[in-house]
Amino acid sequence: MDEALLRSLTPGVLGILVRRGADFAAAEDAVQDALVEAVRVWPADPPRDPKGWLVTVAWRRFLDATRADAARRRREDLVDEEPEPGPVPSVDDTLRLYFLCAHPSLTPSSAVALTLRAVGGLTTRQIARAYLVPEATMAQRISRAKRTVSGVRLDRPGDVATVLRVLYLVFNEGYSGDVDLAAEAIRLTRQLAAVIDHPEVAGLLALMLLHHARRATRTAPDGSLVPLAEQDRGRWDTGAIAEGVGILQTALARDRLGEFQAQAAIAALHADAPTAGETDWVQIVEWYDELARLTDNPVVRLNRAVAVGEADGPRAGLAALAELDDTLPRHTAVAAYLHERDGDLATAARLYAEAARKASSLTERDHLTRQAARLNTRPSR
Repeated sequence: MDEALLRSLTPGVLGILVRRGADFAAAEDAVQDALVEAVRVWPADPPRDPKGWLVTVAWRRFLDATRADAARRRREDLVDEEPEPGPVPSVDDTLRLYFLCAHPSLTPSSAVALTLRAVGGLTTRQIARAYLVPEATMAQRISRAKRTVSGVRLDRPGDVATVLRVLYLVFNEGYSGDVDLAAEAIRLTRQLAAVIDHPEVAGLLALMLLHHARRATRTAPDGSLVPLAEQDRGRWDTGAIAEGVGILQTALARDRLGEFQAQAAIAALHADAPTAGETDWVQIVEWYDELARLTDNPVVRLNRAVAVGEADGPRAGLAALAELDDTLPRHTAVAAYLHERDGDLATAARLYAEAARKASSLTERDHLTRQAARLNTRPSR
C-alpha cells in the first residue's frame, strides 16, 4: 500500500466532493471511509484509476450518509445528480481547500487545526505538538471545528493570514516530523505568491526556501541530529538560498514588516555566514526583538535568549532565559546549552539529561542524551 499516494490524492478527492455539494464535515468523513476501504482492497486489487476509485467510493459513502440523515429531503437533488463513474479530471484543489477551511465562522486556531487534519493529512497528535497543547485538547478543538462547519457550504474563503499560518505549520511538520509535507507546503506557497501580491506571502516563501536549503545537512547518515553550528555549509542549497534572499529583499523593501519576513531575515543571516563563528548574532538579536514585538509567541523569546547568549555572552542569555516560563518546551535544553557555554559542565550535563527525558521526538532525545554523556566524560572548569 502506497500511503504517500493516498495522502497526495486526499485533497483532490475532498475538493471534488465539496464542489459537488457536500458540506465539508460530511465530505471529510466520507473521504476517510474511502481511504480505509482503499487500505483494505487495494493490496489485492489495485485500481487502474486510484483517484477515480476514491471519488466513487467517497461519493457513495456520502450519499449513504445523506440518505440516512434527517435532512434527506433537502438533499434529494444531490442524489438525483450522482455522476456516472469514470475518469476524474486532474484539478488541483488543495490551495482552494486551504482557503475554504479558513472559513469566517471558525476561529483562526480552529481553522488551522481543521485544515491540517482534513487537507494536510496530519494526525491529531502531530497537530497538538505543533500547537504545544495536549492531544486531547486538540482533538476537542478539531471536533468543535467540524461541528461548526457541519451543514455549512464552504463558499466564503477565509483570510490570507490564516492560510499562511496553515502553510507554515504544515511546512514545519514536514520539515521536522514523520510526515514529509515540506515540499508540498513550498509548492502551495509558490501558488499563493503567484496570485496574491502580499509581502507576508513572500516572507513565508522566503523563510521556507531558506530553511529547506539546509535540510540535507540537518541529520547525519545514521539519522542523528546535527546542530546548525556543526552543519556542513558547503552542502547547503545555494540556489534556494539565493532565491529566498531575493524574495525577502523585495518584500522588505515594501516596508510592511510581518512575522514571516522577520523570521526569514533571521534565517538569511544564518545562511549568509560562511562559518558558524562568523554569524552576525547582534543583528539576529535585533530581528528577534522585532519579531517579539510582532508576535506574543513564547518560542520567539526562547530563541532570542539563545541569540543573546551568542551575542552578549552566556550569562546574558541565561538572564534572558530566566524571564521565561521554565515549562516551555526546549527551555531545559536551552538552559543546558547556555550553562555549557558558561563553563558549568556539571549543571549542563544534568540539564541535558533532564531535557532528554522531556523530548518530544526520538531524534531529539538521542541528541540530548549524547550531549549529556559527552559532558559527563569531561571535567568541569
